[in-house]
Amino acid sequence: MSDGTIVTIGILGGMIPAVLWLFFWLREDNEKPEPRGLLFFTFLIGMASVILIVPFEQIARDHFRDMPYLTVIWAALEEMIKYFVVLVVAMRSRYLDEPIDYPIYFITAALGFAALENTLFLIHPLTTADTTVSLLTGSLRFLGANLLHATSSSIVGIALGLAYYKGWFAKKVHLWIGLLTAITLHSIFNFFIIHNDGKSFFGIFGFLWIVTIITMLMFEKLRRMSNPLY
Repeated sequence: MSDGTIVTIGILGGMIPAVLWLFFWLREDNEKPEPRGLLFFTFLIGMASVILIVPFEQIARDHFRDMPYLTVIWAALEEMIKYFVVLVVAMRSRYLDEPIDYPIYFITAALGFAALENTLFLIHPLTTADTTVSLLTGSLRFLGANLLHATSSSIVGIALGLAYYKGWFAKKVHLWIGLLTAITLHSIFNFFIIHNDGKSFFGIFGFLWIVTIITMLMFEKLRRMSNPLY
C-alpha cells in the first residue's frame, strides 16, 4: 500500500465519523443555525489544536509513569485546548448570542480535534500493513472517541449556556464546574480503555451513552432558554 493511499484512508477514516457525529449534533440547533463558515473554521482550528497539544502530552508521558495520573493530565490538556479553541474563535463572535450556541461550538471544536486524532491513530496501523487493527481501531474510535470528545466538551458548553443570563462570577463558576466534569469523564474513559486494554470498552461506552442522553435532555433546556416560545 502506497504512502498516499495510507494517508488518504487515514484521513477518510478519521474525518467521516467525526463529520457524521457533527451533523447529528448540529440538528439540535435547528431553530437558529450558526453560520456554516464559522462552524467550519471552528472545526479546522479544533483539528489544528491536536498538533499543539501532542508535544505537551509527550512531555507528560516522559515525566509521569503512573497511568491514573497520566490519564488525568492528558484529559485536562485536551479539554483545556478545546476550551481555548472556542474561546478564541467563537466566544468573541457576535453569532454566539443564545445559550444553545455554547455547546454547539464546543462540540464542533471537539469533533475537529477528534477527526485529526482519529486520523493519526489510524495511519500508524496502516503503515505496518495491519489492516485488521486499522479497522478495529477505526470502529472503536467511531463509537468511543468521537462520542467522548463531543460529550465531554458539550458538558462545558452546557454549563456556560446555563449561565448565559447570569453574572460574571456565576459564569466563571459554571465554567470550572463544566471543565472539571468534562476532565473527570474523559479521565475515566482513558483509564478504562488504556488500563484494561479495551476490555471494558462496552461498559464505558454504555456509560458514555447514558451521559449523552442526559446531555441531549440538557440541550432541550437550553433550547427553551434560547427560545421561550419553543
